[in-house]
Amino acid sequence: MRDQGLEEAIRVAGGVGALARKIGISQPSVSNWERVPAERVVSVEAATGVSRAVLRPDLYVASLDAGAGDNASTEVDEVDRARAQEYALLATLLARAPDAALLARIASLHGDPSPLGLAHVALAEAATRTTVEKIEREFFDLFIGLGRGELLPYGSYYLTGFLHERPLARLRADLAALGIERTEGQAEPEDHAAILCEVMAGLAGRRFAAPAGAERTLFEAHLAAWVGRFFADLERADAADFYGPVGALGRVFMEIESEASALPS
Repeated sequence: MRDQGLEEAIRVAGGVGALARKIGISQPSVSNWERVPAERVVSVEAATGVSRAVLRPDLYVASLDAGAGDNASTEVDEVDRARAQEYALLATLLARAPDAALLARIASLHGDPSPLGLAHVALAEAATRTTVEKIEREFFDLFIGLGRGELLPYGSYYLTGFLHERPLARLRADLAALGIERTEGQAEPEDHAAILCEVMAGLAGRRFAAPAGAERTLFEAHLAAWVGRFFADLERADAADFYGPVGALGRVFMEIESEASALPS
């Protein structure tokens, strides 16, 4: 039996099949859900507009029922909330081409004169001059292709030159230690940039019950060495029109994350 959060997401999306298409997975996978999996909350929220607090109140608002001391330790500050939103946006755009609703929301982005703010502005401008159909073709050319896309957004590939290598095995072991499991029906390996950004969004937003320091450890072990290069490649890719600014945003954000990771804890 589906819980209320999942039922609401399905209703807003227009049905199980529509929700599955919006988040880029198969319809049977969504049909088998009893509630939205933790690692899918960010993408379902982005696709439907249904708040994560409605989708998974056990993860997102459980601390409201705790004592004051517990709340102080689990409260998400403004910086981490913004980081979670940044990771969630990148995860969504790397997992699937945006639909009209998401494209309209991206077109409304604004920013200050900082490098990250300017990257937001450039992405918003790119969203205003394109169409859903053009982005779908672009997404296909970049990440799917006839045989393979222009880019392979996988940690194993960037670190070894091959897919499904030892970096993926190490990542799976670390995710298992955090209690983060692969969703049934998920075709992509866990070292896909979209999945890693989704996991980082969950850690930054304190939606996963992870020990202190887990977020930093995961970033340093499984993203820092390659994900910036991937976003730089996306920024320069021949097929990238809308996704060029996505690459620029990801590159700038990962530079900020790397600088923060280098600071003493």
